Amino acid sequence: MDSVELGKRIKEARLARKMTQSDVVGDFITRNMLSQIESGTATPSVKTLTYLAKVLQLPVNYLLPDELEVPDESGNSALKEIDDLTIMKNAFKRGDYAAAVEHALPQTQSGSIVYDEACSILAMSYLELAKAADEPRKGMEYAEQAAKYGELGIFAKREVRASAVLLYDKLAEQL
Repeated sequence: MDSVELGKRIKEARLARKMTQSDVVGDFITRNMLSQIESGTATPSVKTLTYLAKVLQLPVNYLLPDELEVPDESGNSALKEIDDLTIMKNAFKRGDYAAAVEHALPQTQSGSIVYDEACSILAMSYLELAKAADEPRKGMEYAEQAAKYGELGIFAKREVRASAVLLYDKLAEQL
């Protein structure tokens, strides 16, 4: 991978996490150096790459091209998982919760680099599907899934799980 592509990946990961350059550099490198890396005018050392991967919560191999394209045992590569996560996020943002669920399910396998984000979006998507369900039984199924995924990953949200459980009970009363 050339330095321009590497810089692009680092910048995209930083922006996706809503971090400033100052947030990323800490005491390890200068903001100016990060700017040069992101623009492709400087190539970071392996030590700097390892640091950036840790701060940006990326596997180091995401910043190394040969490893990025190598499929894991399920046939997915890190790049495919990130692409699917982007599709899932966009579907959620536009209110297409069924599409968000469809793209999230493969990402909720343990070991996926996007597991935490996928579980969070999946929980919120199932909750929205439960709220919009026209049949109580279907709404209850969605609410169960929302509760399940609402407690997984580092972005687990008690509010989503609690809302799903309350909605489930309300729908159960309708039966």
